[in-house]
Amino acid sequence: MTLETVASWASHGGVQGVYSHRSAATGTEMVFSVFVPAHAQGTTLPVVWYLSGLTCTHANVTEKGEYRAACADLGLIFVAPDTSPRGQGVADDPAYDLGQGAGFYLDATEAPWAPHFRMRTYVEEELPRLVAEHFPADMARQGITGHSMGGHGALTIGLRNPGRFRSVSAFAPIVAPGQVPWGVKALTAYLGPDRAAWRAHDAVALIEDGARAPELLVDQGESDAFLAGQLRPELLREAGAHAGLPLTLRMQPGYDHSYYFTSTFMADHLRWHGERLR
Repeated sequence: MTLETVASWASHGGVQGVYSHRSAATGTEMVFSVFVPAHAQGTTLPVVWYLSGLTCTHANVTEKGEYRAACADLGLIFVAPDTSPRGQGVADDPAYDLGQGAGFYLDATEAPWAPHFRMRTYVEEELPRLVAEHFPADMARQGITGHSMGGHGALTIGLRNPGRFRSVSAFAPIVAPGQVPWGVKALTAYLGPDRAAWRAHDAVALIEDGARAPELLVDQGESDAFLAGQLRPELLREAGAHAGLPLTLRMQPGYDHSYYFTSTFMADHLRWHGERLR
């Protein structure tokens, strides 16, 4: 697959790049970023995927995530996709929580979203093939993390693919989209009203239905304005406890939903992933 370099910079001894390509999954141009730390020629490195939240592009974490020093120290490739297809002819909605910038990491089945909103296929299948082809990635050592809607994506993708992802973590994830306004709105629009179809895109429902990961790490700010109404980490704690799934849920006093929160704990998450990707 053809890959174009949009921009690249030297950083922490490695290379931070932004790349674009024509996606067969979404039928659009897609942009993503990759940080590759310094490494010996001919060696491959483990990969950590980072999925972003509502309204974001690849640029939010690339510019504000503060991950490069830790990735350089740990020898981790860091990949940040976009959150949805974009461009002329791609369906959208005036609201911030639906349409472009709000793909929810699923394959839509409903009009007008179905032709382009195929982010599950893009993140689970197409982009990994592209990364494996163009970067020194050891695809036998992958971890995944994300923030908010991206935390939902990381948890659900990790739970559905336990053989691929050795490590799964999240920052302030939407753990049960089928039970909160953001998720109910998006899942109804993209997948239709049949709630049975939603369960493969809901971390709590997946765990209830038997999906497992080796363990989960979640950080959540106690001053997050979305904590009670949209995120509800207690539902993940309850589902994990009932299923015997190891979960470390850390409630962080004083932290909100912003990148001031995620950047504070980013290096800690990357160290956690690094230990499991050796």
